[in-house]
Amino acid sequence: MVARIAARAARTAQSRRAAIPPDRSGPAAPSASAAVRTGTVRLHLAMDLPYPTDIPQVCERIQHDVAERVTQLTGLEVGEVTLTVRRLVTTADASRGRVR
Repeated sequence: MVARIAARAARTAQSRRAAIPPDRSGPAAPSASAAVRTGTVRLHLAMDLPYPTDIPQVCERIQHDVAERVTQLTGLEVGEVTLTVRRLVTTADASRGRVR
C-alpha cells in the first residue's frame, strides 16, 4: 500500500517538477517500492525524466515532494528516498507514446 501511494505521489511530482504530463500516452508511469520498519519507511522510485533537464535539482525536488506526501497520507516517517532515472525522454518521444 505504501509503495502504491509513493508511485502516485511520484507521478504527481514528475508532472509538477519535470513537466511530464500525467497522461497515459506519455512516458511510462513511475514505479515505487517501500520497506517499512518500526514507523519509518525507505522508498525507491524509478521514473523517466525529460531531456534536457537539471537532473540533480529535479530529482531532489521529486524526492522531497514524495517524502512529504507519503508522510501526510501514511503517518510514517520517510527515512530515505532513492530515485533511479530509467531514461531521458525528448519531447518527440513523449508525444509519440509507446509503439506496439
